[in-house]
Amino acid sequence: MKLWIAIKMVIKKGYLSLHCGCKVNQYETNAMIQKFKEAGYEIVNINDDISDICIVNTCTVTNMSDRKSRQALRKVKEKNYNAIIVAVGCYAQVAKEELEKMPEIDVVLGNEEKKDVVKYVENFINGNNKVVEIEDIATQKEFKDMGQITYTEKTRAVIKVQDGCNQFCSYCIIPYARGRVRSRNQESIIKEITQIAQKGIKEVVITGIHVASYGRDFGNENGLIELLERINEVKGISRIRLGSLEPKIITEEFMQRLVKLEKICHHFHLSLQSGCDETLKRMNRKYTVSEVEEIIERLRRYYDDVILTTDIIVGFPGETDEEFNKTYEFLKKAKLYKMHVFQYSPRKGTRAAVMPGQVDGNIKEKRSKKLIQLSNENEKYYHDKLIGKTVEVLFEDKENDNGVTYYKGHTQNYILIKYRSDENLENTLKEVKILDNFTIGDTH
Repeated sequence: MKLWIAIKMVIKKGYLSLHCGCKVNQYETNAMIQKFKEAGYEIVNINDDISDICIVNTCTVTNMSDRKSRQALRKVKEKNYNAIIVAVGCYAQVAKEELEKMPEIDVVLGNEEKKDVVKYVENFINGNNKVVEIEDIATQKEFKDMGQITYTEKTRAVIKVQDGCNQFCSYCIIPYARGRVRSRNQESIIKEITQIAQKGIKEVVITGIHVASYGRDFGNENGLIELLERINEVKGISRIRLGSLEPKIITEEFMQRLVKLEKICHHFHLSLQSGCDETLKRMNRKYTVSEVEEIIERLRRYYDDVILTTDIIVGFPGETDEEFNKTYEFLKKAKLYKMHVFQYSPRKGTRAAVMPGQVDGNIKEKRSKKLIQLSNENEKYYHDKLIGKTVEVLFEDKENDNGVTYYKGHTQNYILIKYRSDENLENTLKEVKILDNFTIGDTH
């Protein structure tokens, strides 16, 4: 009997496959995989095998994500006609009624039920009746630990330290899918990272739904920096990389403590979304452009090699040409290394979806292209500055280019480097000299 979870997995009774999206979903997907393996399940590749059980870990960040989740569920059913189909995760959490009506689906589970996915799947196997289990996520007060798990991306491990969000940005459904902020116990985090270090993994990525809020549900406004100070003491870990951060956590006090931690990577992904105060206010973001400018200046003052990246939404409801130009000029001045540009997509159930002034798709496309071009120019600027410099790289894997072996890895401030070598450099830290643009960046 075979089972799939949009990565794919096999059990003693069959194969299981599994689907995932953001880093938190990927982390939780891996946790479910490990739970099935502990129960005797074995992992397989969905492209090679017909599965008896298929699990799709859904996303709901946009209406498009919902559609893709439904398509994934139907697609795995078409290929695995007699399989048990399981929908779990964010879309299941907010759209239980929709998924209950889909005849393809046998089991529907919310985010809190992921930790018990094996039990629910086997309940269906034993009873053969549709299983729907979704707790009211808004009532959850404590972080539900999924156990000691290791989700690795090549040579780095992803560590989930919190769940939920209290921000309620006007375009975002995630607080309804993930609930309020719930922080993971420090001891559990340190235990997992210690085990990771003992396996030889040198870099950890600290992630969550709203990482900057870590500890606030415990009444501790300094929770994140205190956690980072403890992680910095774990022997064997060489790098600590932070996931996306709410900008306002980057206070003077925070930086005075952070700069003392030698393992912190000098790469910060600031979730900005816009560079216009009027747009930010409609988005219900809790900062102004002038505050962001101060934060960027602060980071560059403490780390002269800092790399800053961000997310930007174009075409948010009510965004005029003037407002977009304010965003463009701010970003041009800020000269961030890379910008992930998204065209606003209405999400049913959010305030922004019913706001007046919805922007035409062609206008969104033009604005998106303009920012992507600026991002590409900034990226080249930073790459050119690296030529002739010596940097430390954590190498992750290798590739062949016209018969020449290159090893690829990232600097501590997260610039991708290719390095020619006949020596096996995987999972090693090495100082290398940058010779030309060919050896730098994702696009080369």
